[in-house]
Amino acid sequence: MSEQIAYALLIAAAAGLMRGFAGVGSGMLMAPFFVHIFGPIQTVGIIILIEIVATALLLPSVHRKIEWNTIAPIGIAAAVFMPLGSWLLVSLKTPTLQFGVSLVVTLSALLLMSGWRYEGRKLKTVSVGVGATSGLLMALTSLGNPPVMVYLLSGRDSAETNRANFTGYFAVTLIALIALMTFNGMISVHVFSLAIALLPGFLLTTWIGSRLFIKSNEKLYRWIALSILLMAGIYGMLA
Repeated sequence: MSEQIAYALLIAAAAGLMRGFAGVGSGMLMAPFFVHIFGPIQTVGIIILIEIVATALLLPSVHRKIEWNTIAPIGIAAAVFMPLGSWLLVSLKTPTLQFGVSLVVTLSALLLMSGWRYEGRKLKTVSVGVGATSGLLMALTSLGNPPVMVYLLSGRDSAETNRANFTGYFAVTLIALIALMTFNGMISVHVFSLAIALLPGFLLTTWIGSRLFIKSNEKLYRWIALSILLMAGIYGMLA
């Protein structure tokens, strides 16, 4: 086993722990490290193949708690706007855009950490806007999840509901991403084999994270989820 693969296995294991506990954040943890090991295109392919398996395994245990009235518009809008994000990638100054988005994400995380909550209803028009933004950013900067995290974590939903909603969101968007990348020829046999190699450790720690979530409380869950969001914002500004 090469040193790089061993390093990637450790990163994947840490990401799985985060995914199992918080229901989100594993891709944001793996991406900055994997891009230096495998390159940007292979990194995206590896992560979405790993994530779709984890999502499929988590979905049966949380599907009854998913608020599909909220998640379906977000996920569908994100899927629809992903190709537009890919097209804009060639004409916009992505580094500048990524810095601006990451700054907003960082400030949003700090605001939520202060205890602020959104008291209004999750309107479908707002959900569609959040999803469209997420889909565009996913294709433009790879920072597609933070807008959805801010939107869901700003409300009064329980940790259990938020974790289930994140899983439902991934179920929709990851399928769309895999279809888009397959159509564009970006998922090769080599990418598939790398994902298979990293998957066992990731799934094991995902299961451990799920067990830890059962023993956690609302305050701990929220602190970890918002810390993930804050780290994603800071990373985006520094990358």
